Amino acid sequence: MGDTLKISATTYIAFNQCPAQAEARFHGVYPPESKSSFLGAVAHRVFARHLTTGPIDDLPQAIREEIGSGLNPKLAALGIHRPSELEELIRTMGVLYERFRRFPADGFEAAEVTLEAEPAAGVQLVGKIDAVFKEGTRGPLLRDWKTGSLGEPMEQLFFYALVWALARNEVPEAVEAVSLQTGERMRSHPTVADLTGVAGRVADLVTAFRETWASGEITERRGGPWCRYCPLLSDCPEGAVAFAVN
Repeated sequence: MGDTLKISATTYIAFNQCPAQAEARFHGVYPPESKSSFLGAVAHRVFARHLTTGPIDDLPQAIREEIGSGLNPKLAALGIHRPSELEELIRTMGVLYERFRRFPADGFEAAEVTLEAEPAAGVQLVGKIDAVFKEGTRGPLLRDWKTGSLGEPMEQLFFYALVWALARNEVPEAVEAVSLQTGERMRSHPTVADLTGVAGRVADLVTAFRETWASGEITERRGGPWCRYCPLLSDCPEGAVAFAVN
């Protein structure tokens, strides 16, 4: 596993829900590929293409190109092998893309921005921001596109804001999540106090894992709605109970 803990927003959120599920990610154990997650991966690439090169005239061709540029393994994992089997995804993407096009791109600066920061020895925070905008003379707006419902996106977005602040030495003016499925939008203006709180929870994650691994104890498991797609479900009593209830 190595000495460096690489922590993404997904790992951070997973730890807040169930430490054992977060630990599984460190070992390279992830939930199985799903059609919704694959759709999201394709959508984000298509949206980034639109923002960087302009409106897309031939959406089906653009989707095939984006899949061919690195998403083919995900397609195979879903058992989709023929172009005709992509038709449903292309139709769904068409609806999402038309909704996406309605959002103005004023102030657009960059898409799919990868960030890394090392706040402490042996700890690396990583994140990918869907799009960065600048509104007038104010600081950057970090926007996250959702192809499903919004849920509770702010903890994830504040994590991104923390990595941005550490990497760029500035606190973003705002973070925003946009659901292209429901039309919901949620925006917040993170403060230094907000990001300090996230940093503290990241430190708790690092401490918890290092102490657990040093002692040889079993990592804590917590049941909840997140158990449904957890790769540990078959061997987790807490998850089995939560799955039955939910």
